[in-house]
Amino acid sequence: MTLFQGKYRIESTRLPNHDYASNGFYFVTICIDKRQHFFGDIINGQMYLSAVGQIAEKYWTEIPRHSKNTVVDTFVFMPDHMHGIIIIDNPTPEYKDVVSNVSTLMDDNHEYDISRAMSEISPAAGSLSVILRSYKAAVKRWCKINGYPDFGWQERFYEHIIRKDDYSLNHIREYIFHNPVKWEYEKNNPVGLWM
Repeated sequence: MTLFQGKYRIESTRLPNHDYASNGFYFVTICIDKRQHFFGDIINGQMYLSAVGQIAEKYWTEIPRHSKNTVVDTFVFMPDHMHGIIIIDNPTPEYKDVVSNVSTLMDDNHEYDISRAMSEISPAAGSLSVILRSYKAAVKRWCKINGYPDFGWQERFYEHIIRKDDYSLNHIREYIFHNPVKWEYEKNNPVGLWM
């Protein structure tokens, strides 16, 4: 943890210099703020979705409609979080020989261009961060409109880039599939009520 503006903050788990808009299989975990049980409950190893859980699942399956070249693979909703695999599969771009000069952040009047500076550090369209930010915003908006004002997400999400071998992908799919059965055996599993 590092100190930033007088507050401790957890370091990013993102791989430095990795383009999260590039093609790949990404295993993600998104948690509800304060690990509240908004998505439903697990009874005898079976997940029963609440109204919020049903909407969260519906919006998850609709991600490909809103994010080009994106596929939703295996996923599961748990009472206070969800696990899923997102596949980004952009068409292979044609190679273009581009002559580039040293990039500057100055506009034509030789003044600092804040808009350009911000766009260069913002997540790229179609990146994992943008996809998940849009998804989380849609679910939160639905909750606010439909009587769940206390619903919120944890600020960050966990991601893991899945290696391109069948064993890694299948192992993660199995983990996701069996997650509800393991829920009852977790030590810190508070009994949750669902809406």
